[in-house]
Amino acid sequence: MTTTVELVGPNAVVTGVSKGIGRAAAVALARAGANVIGVYRSDHDGAEMARSQIEAEGREAVIIQGDTGDPQLAPTLAAEALERWGSVDIWVNNAAQLMVKPLIETTNEDWHGLLAANLHGFFYGSREAARVMYAQGRGSIINVTSAADILVVANLGAYIAAKGGILGLTRTLAIEAAEHNVTVNALSPGATDTPLNRKAYTPAVRATYEDRIPLGRIGTEEEVADALVFLASTASRYITGQEIVVDGGLVINGTVGHALDDD
Repeated sequence: MTTTVELVGPNAVVTGVSKGIGRAAAVALARAGANVIGVYRSDHDGAEMARSQIEAEGREAVIIQGDTGDPQLAPTLAAEALERWGSVDIWVNNAAQLMVKPLIETTNEDWHGLLAANLHGFFYGSREAARVMYAQGRGSIINVTSAADILVVANLGAYIAAKGGILGLTRTLAIEAAEHNVTVNALSPGATDTPLNRKAYTPAVRATYEDRIPLGRIGTEEEVADALVFLASTASRYITGQEIVVDGGLVINGTVGHALDDD
């Protein structure tokens, strides 16, 4: 049997669309044939750039400002997509924040503020996407997490706790959604050049990553977006509840320089 790879449907919602992986994902989905409703919180210029790039691919772009930590935003996005296009076929929860701080120095406000964007928003988005997709009998929900939940990094306690929560949410919803022909997967980038990481990736950090990543370099936003398009396509129709790691081999690399056996 010959399989034609295409998106599960032509209409997508992408959060965190103004920069980084979110913008790259929105553009890649548009290139593959999707109209996109994109959400941004504060970077208006970046959001307008995303709009221009989506429209340059010949697809429709609707850009909305909002906070994914607000439980009212997800229903608004779904309603907009249904009114305009009649379906929500792909929903990408991506918007996130990074905080590098020792756990004992993390305040209650730090903790709850980070979880609002990095976990609560994923719950609100996944729940709304599932409601719509169950009714239409198809869809793909993709939660962009992080390989840091596998290869743990110190001083990212709140961030990694949120990512672990997203993975649990993804797996549970995948089981519940399967009978409705809806797949739910997590996409976990490793070290990736994004605005989110710009401050944290000092020259020393970059050098360490380049030494530890088997492919020898930090990944790009576009490489992560390409994997996301695969999860949004019919090629992944039998994949659900999985964490797809896009990291150049970093998390499997346990090499520490063992001496070779003598002949």
